[in-house]
Amino acid sequence: MSKLTKNQKNAYAKVEAGKAYKLPEAAALLKEITFTKFDASVDIDVRLGVDPRKANQMVRGVVTLPHGTGKTVRVLVLCTPEKEAEATAAGADYVGLDEYVDKIKSGWTDVDVIICTPNVMGKVGALGRILGPRGLMPNPKTGTVTMDIAKAVKDVKAGKIDFKVDKFGIVHTSVGKISFAADQIADNASEVLNMIFKLKPAAAKGSYVKSIYLSTTMSPGLQIDSKSVETK
Repeated sequence: MSKLTKNQKNAYAKVEAGKAYKLPEAAALLKEITFTKFDASVDIDVRLGVDPRKANQMVRGVVTLPHGTGKTVRVLVLCTPEKEAEATAAGADYVGLDEYVDKIKSGWTDVDVIICTPNVMGKVGALGRILGPRGLMPNPKTGTVTMDIAKAVKDVKAGKIDFKVDKFGIVHTSVGKISFAADQIADNASEVLNMIFKLKPAAAKGSYVKSIYLSTTMSPGLQIDSKSVETK
């Protein structure tokens, strides 16, 4: 096992073992224990008491972070020519159809979000094997298959994210950057948690939220007191 660096020792010394922090307290502490030279992502991990193998216990949602993601989101819009000007004006980074379908078939996936109109789903559906595993497949449930291209692009650029419980029953998503103010981190995390609570499946039995952790790319994880953030 490698030795801890001085900064790592300092970080762990500030974390109280076994303590579950309130969200604002954890957000402030996270800024104290992150020593990366780059602007690290702030992540939240929520372990749920659901069986994601069962369709009636799947947890998937969309939320707009009040302070954005802190990331430059590259958006590709796949649409027919009459929608191209709308997509470009809204701020899409790439706009088109056949040329991008061919590029994706050749292995190009250098984007963060793909939005398309319903009338091109026949062509986009054929890309499922490439886009699906990368989380890039447009989906009406996340608002990425729509005729209102301008709104979809602006929402994504403003901080709209989608999340989905994984096969282990964990929701993992980014809620900002460590350069954010502590209250901004807490606000973004709270927005995600509130949505997760609202999405509790009726079929879920027992404890719904088993644990919540907040961390950055290279920091210790801070356990969050779930009772302090749970909505009534």
